[in-house]
Amino acid sequence: MDIVKSFQINQVLPVNKNRSRMRAKPRLLIAGCGDVVSRALPWLLQRFRVYVLCRRADQADHLRAMGVVPILADLDQPATLSRLAGLRATLIHSVPPATHGETDLRTRKLLSAIQKPAPRNSKSTILAQPPRPAVYISTTGVYGNADGHWLDESRGARPDSARARRRADAEQQLRSWARRTGRPLAILRAPGIYAEGRLPTARIERGEPVIRREEDSWSNHIHADDLAHAVCLALFRGRPLRTYNVVDDAPSRMGDWFDEVADASKLPRPARITREEAQLQLSPAILSYLGESRRLRNLRLKQELRVHLRWPTTSSFFASLF
Repeated sequence: MDIVKSFQINQVLPVNKNRSRMRAKPRLLIAGCGDVVSRALPWLLQRFRVYVLCRRADQADHLRAMGVVPILADLDQPATLSRLAGLRATLIHSVPPATHGETDLRTRKLLSAIQKPAPRNSKSTILAQPPRPAVYISTTGVYGNADGHWLDESRGARPDSARARRRADAEQQLRSWARRTGRPLAILRAPGIYAEGRLPTARIERGEPVIRREEDSWSNHIHADDLAHAVCLALFRGRPLRTYNVVDDAPSRMGDWFDEVADASKLPRPARITREEAQLQLSPAILSYLGESRRLRNLRLKQELRVHLRWPTTSSFFASLF
């Protein structure tokens, strides 16, 4: 969905057309232009000259057709990152860590590349500009298990799993970098992201069970469009070194979420089992998620970023499909 039309975000942060004629647009580097950030591109392209890291030539062709300047680079291959030396542009970082280890080496390589001084013939190095804001899309998994209690951003990171520890490591690296460089950094912690076309229907079709309600974990969600909206506003309204829970207004039991998806997809609801039975029937990855139960507040998202959620609850989204 076009975020410009979806949120009427131009009315929130309008483009100054006279100003844009007088000087070039500021530059923006995107590391990780997946589904969420792609939804924000129409809005971002109105305000920035957008550069995107991509690993393949076919990706570069697609991005170029959208009006983006692609940079062929791979965070797993540091030798490809030389063109980022001296980066002083606005940054959106949403590249997930690798699937192994306890630290995020990709974030480390990205920061190492952009912290290197620009070569003397800096005209040949793109993106050299004064310091500008940075936004990182992290995960609410860094909070760890809270036994279903309500949490806000004042709770420190207590990751329970290796995947969450990698994200917490990325956050810490970025905070240290922001303090050293004076870059305003906003960290957006996102939960389960959904949208039409990215629902867990495959799991339901496989007949995988869920936990019975009295033993079930609490989970949080955000629609991909609302997260894209928050990314855009955080570039202008995010406070330095500030963390934001980008979640909707209504946490739900995990099994209830799958029931909603099943009903909307006209699939049978998953069977309910006990936690003891789940240990024998569900994968370690699913059990890891089931081991974390928390309900997250989003007051800071609304008061500081002034985000107005298009889909404040998952039920409001599913109702729109009928």
